Amino acid sequence: MLKSSTKAPNFKLPSTSKTDYELKDSLGKYVVIYFYPKDDTPGCTIETNDFNKLLPKFKKLNCEVFGISKDNLKSHDKFRKKFKIKFDLLVDDKIKVLKKYKVWGKKKFMGREFMGIIRSTFLINKEGKIIKIWNNVHVKDHALEVLETLKKVSK
Repeated sequence: MLKSSTKAPNFKLPSTSKTDYELKDSLGKYVVIYFYPKDDTPGCTIETNDFNKLLPKFKKLNCEVFGISKDNLKSHDKFRKKFKIKFDLLVDDKIKVLKKYKVWGKKKFMGREFMGIIRSTFLINKEGKIIKIWNNVHVKDHALEVLETLKKVSK
């Protein structure tokens, strides 16, 4: 399990901006990385739209927001376009970053067990250290809670 105040594992993933995004490119800024199961599904859409609505407030606090799932770029582009998402979504179709961040695991749904993404969010400081981790996120008001935490730590 990753812990707060440890260095966030660096990664490089394809991004909807058509260039690869590398975490170390964001040193000097706060970063929110949220891992979500699937584009255009009810919970993931609520969570993504909430981060999107609050994006100007995150940006004002010198913070970038990225969503990561194992969906491909075509799926991410469609999702972004449909909901006018103003931040990049990253593709982890090889499940490398999901495993690095310990958010790939056993899930239960409708009586069956399977491997999947455990909805989680990481708040990372300007030096690349994890400030806070939210595991098994409930989407309602989650983006706002992340923003409130960022406001406290960025003072």
